[in-house]
Amino acid sequence: MAEPERTERRLRPAPLLFEPSEAVADPEHFFDLESIEDPRELLVRATELTLAFRAAQDRAVEFQALAAAQLADPRRFDRLSPALIAEQAEWTEDYARKMIEFGETLQRGTGTP
Repeated sequence: MAEPERTERRLRPAPLLFEPSEAVADPEHFFDLESIEDPRELLVRATELTLAFRAAQDRAVEFQALAAAQLADPRRFDRLSPALIAEQAEWTEDYARKMIEFGETLQRGTGTP
């Protein structure tokens, strides 16, 4: 789970590019890394992709937390319990509660959405 309090500055990694459907069908193809022959260039591009995936994962977790907090909001007539949120997101109920709390923190503006 992403940390509610962040001290490090957000990295701006290389953008993820969508791959053509025929490339995705080839299990050996991954963002054209297999075609890079220079190991230095391969390391740079693979590192860029690693950072981009990490940033995307952190951002997605923050949006999951926001959604969980919104779904659990007691002001909603159709609010969901942590158990139902956990079921929908395939989490444990304890993790759902933590994500709801994290999302509430983000909504208050004390976190980074």
